[in-house]
Amino acid sequence: MKNGKKSTPKKVAALLCVMILVLLYLVTFISALLDFPGADKLFAACLTATIGLPILLWLFLWCFKHLKD
Repeated sequence: MKNGKKSTPKKVAALLCVMILVLLYLVTFISALLDFPGADKLFAACLTATIGLPILLWLFLWCFKHLKD
């Protein structure tokens, strides 16, 4: 990385989580606009994942920190 900054696993996981959340928001928006079979279930799944993904990431990082020490 530039300026001697190194990439930590925590930063990589957070960036990956942000990218997945952006994709989830896009899929949620598209499923809300389009009316196709199963769109309601896809919409609900995306909203659930939007809440659950950051919580799972936090739990993963918390466990990783405690197991590492």
